[in-house]
Amino acid sequence: MSFFSDTAKVFVRESRPIFYDPFTPVFSLAQPLVFLALLGPLVAATPGIPGESPWQWFVPGIVVMVSLFGTSMTGSNLQYEMTTGSHERIMVAPLNRAAIMTGKALKEIAPLVVQGAIIVLVMLPFGFRLYPLGALLGLAILAVLGIGLGALSYALALASQGKEWLFWGVQQTLLFPLLILSGMMLPLEQGPAWMRAVSTVNPLTYIVEAERTLFAGEYAWDVVGPGVVAAVATAAVGLTVGILTMRRQTV
Repeated sequence: MSFFSDTAKVFVRESRPIFYDPFTPVFSLAQPLVFLALLGPLVAATPGIPGESPWQWFVPGIVVMVSLFGTSMTGSNLQYEMTTGSHERIMVAPLNRAAIMTGKALKEIAPLVVQGAIIVLVMLPFGFRLYPLGALLGLAILAVLGIGLGALSYALALASQGKEWLFWGVQQTLLFPLLILSGMMLPLEQGPAWMRAVSTVNPLTYIVEAERTLFAGEYAWDVVGPGVVAAVATAAVGLTVGILTMRRQTV
């Protein structure tokens, strides 16, 4: 019970700044909105885009991109806490260290869901069709994904303590290959064989396909199932790595 109560305490502590400053998650949508405005028309003009409209194909990819960008950078907040001494005070508190990492990772859920919902609402006047149940299931998958990615980002921040350049170097090096090789922005069906082969080992590929299926109002388990498995596996790996890294840290 101590683990769950400590997780709740850390979750509340980490979530409180969001309620005090709700505009920060909204302003972080600037880059995805630029992608929608500038890359969206190019995708819409690309022949062979599947789905009832190009926006039904493109918007779910942008929603996944919001999750990837936001959670992969969240470790920078932990680095700031380490430089100010705030993190040290948490570490010496009588809290379960696994609960500290879990509470921090769970905090990622609320911003992701809000940001994803905003993206969908913004695109409704432009021809994007909303299927409420599919959208809710899609956001739930992204919430699970965000927990894993957030935990991995925190683990990277702890591992690169005192070396901010290392955190950003690793984050940026991994971010864009994962993005491009998942087919978020452009379809990979016409790409080179090696890109299609690499995309099969990218968990985000299956999550993107699941999101597109759900946001289209379809529930084919042969597509959605692998996306669910990929999100759960990412969360499990992320929390395991994050908790081990947190337990090994010395104050």
